[in-house]
Amino acid sequence: MNQKILKLENLIRFHTVFRQLHGLCQRRMLAQWSPVFSSAYPVGTAQLCIRPWQIDPFVGAALSQYRLLVTKKEERAQKSPLSSPKFKKEVEVWIGMTVEELARAMEKDIVSLPSGEKITFLDTPGHAAFSAMRARGAQVTDIVILVVAADDGVMKQTVESIKHAKDAQVPIVLAINKCDKTEADPEKVKKELLAHDVVCEDYGGDVQAVHISALTGDNLMALAEATIALAEMLELKADLNGPVEGTVIESFTDKGRGPVTTAIIQRGTLRRGSILVAGKSWAKVRLMFDENGKTIHEACPSMPVGIVGWRDLPSAGDEILEVESEPRAREVVDWRKYEQEQEKNKENLKIIEEKRKEHQEAHRKAREKYGTLHWKERSFLKYQEKKEQKPLKTKEKEEKDSNVLPIIIKGDVDGSVEAIVNIMDTYDASHECELELVHFGVGDVSENDVNLAETFHGVIYGFNVNAGNVIQKSATKKGVKIKLHKIIYRLIEDLQEELSSRLPCIVEEHPIGEACILATFSVTEGKKKVPVAGCRVQKGQLEKQKKFKLIRNGHVVWKGSLTSLKHHKDDISVIKTGMDCGLSLDEEKVEFKVGDEIVCYEEKEVPAKTSWNPGF
Repeated sequence: MNQKILKLENLIRFHTVFRQLHGLCQRRMLAQWSPVFSSAYPVGTAQLCIRPWQIDPFVGAALSQYRLLVTKKEERAQKSPLSSPKFKKEVEVWIGMTVEELARAMEKDIVSLPSGEKITFLDTPGHAAFSAMRARGAQVTDIVILVVAADDGVMKQTVESIKHAKDAQVPIVLAINKCDKTEADPEKVKKELLAHDVVCEDYGGDVQAVHISALTGDNLMALAEATIALAEMLELKADLNGPVEGTVIESFTDKGRGPVTTAIIQRGTLRRGSILVAGKSWAKVRLMFDENGKTIHEACPSMPVGIVGWRDLPSAGDEILEVESEPRAREVVDWRKYEQEQEKNKENLKIIEEKRKEHQEAHRKAREKYGTLHWKERSFLKYQEKKEQKPLKTKEKEEKDSNVLPIIIKGDVDGSVEAIVNIMDTYDASHECELELVHFGVGDVSENDVNLAETFHGVIYGFNVNAGNVIQKSATKKGVKIKLHKIIYRLIEDLQEELSSRLPCIVEEHPIGEACILATFSVTEGKKKVPVAGCRVQKGQLEKQKKFKLIRNGHVVWKGSLTSLKHHKDDISVIKTGMDCGLSLDEEKVEFKVGDEIVCYEEKEVPAKTSWNPGF
């Protein structure tokens, strides 16, 4: 009994010490927690910047142990009646809502950190189409927060995100979501992740796992503390001085501001007037704004920022570098364009060389074919070959054109367009209908897009963009389809339907009746003997005007129509179930055998569906 009391006292003292250590660390750590350009997707990454003070390893370990105690305490609290669905509270959220406002509405506490340091959460979509975006997120971030649903388990996108994190050598914090559901099984998720080399602390690994519920807000603070603890242990630091370095997260065109990029600053301090280069574009920063749209004057490392002042639109994932002057920026951009042009010329030369070799081989074979012939014979053979190559008739040309679907893609941001184009790359049904990507770009549908679609007889697909009334009227007048969507898989479904509409209809056979041949004989009509089958209708009915097929041992022997259908000696048009009849076929060479089946059917044209499966 004394030993139990002693253990209890030690545990209480242990817990008090860790509370004091935690308070000490909180006074020394970061102050703002701001979700940036967020979207409700299941995989997220966190970009952290920690001040360059030395961290005591014992403090980091103590904070980690305290986090485990807090997590277990909150897990026990989940089992109380207050966590049942009938006590869930609904709160109102809006665009630009701050963390403080959300915490106040949910009656939750937020992690309070000293001024000057920041955690930036960079959400990347969990949708299958956004593979490249997740890869970029892993490259940019310092810590990957892997969110897995406790009721769904490890999905294909989860495995892909783990691969991106390992390729980028970025540590992972596991957040098991939807733990408030009765069917939730967090342990199953942890076991499934073992197959992908993600070993949680419970199984002797180094990956922190936090059981959370985004709906009820349970353990969200424990997740934040786990992220902060890992950042402390990694001693993440950034240089506030020197030239600015960063990465373009997304880019789009704003009507009033022109080309705009959202970026993460990774080194230096960005200020108005700075000269930046990204990809094959450069900018003199005219305006900067934060994740809430408020104008700011400078952006420090780990800070998300919107940048206005680009001459052209950079691509998502481009590296941002600061240069000393505008002439230097133009020089860098011109050099990069020159390098790209040289690479393109090299590829074109390879293609030209391959075509030249093909032409030389064809010329060599032609010389071997005609080399020993007299010039008259050679001229006659060439004339015959040319005569066989008949030009396509108008109808054949229309059919060929109908098997090609030219499309134009317009999206709100560069990442969305990239995702859609990547889906187009998976198209593998060119034998049914060719899919031609004529043009793609960022921004609303323009008159130039309509003219391009009219020239190529194509369709314009827009994702999260608009088409003004003038553009819509112009497109209607020119016979151009404009299809706008807000959800990416709806756009792909629409594209699949458009591809299917270009395919010829499929002819399906619908059985009407079946009969079995009981006897065979022949009758004389004029000077000919016609084979006749004596049948009994077993199912449905036989209609003389429909089509028939003869089946023997499961194989179709003949297809066609009947020349006669009689019941006793009377010619009739319909024979119903259970009645006997005699019939003869339109092909006299076909022989009947006892036991063969006669099937009466009708043909119906059914719209064909494309075999292309984009994978979601």
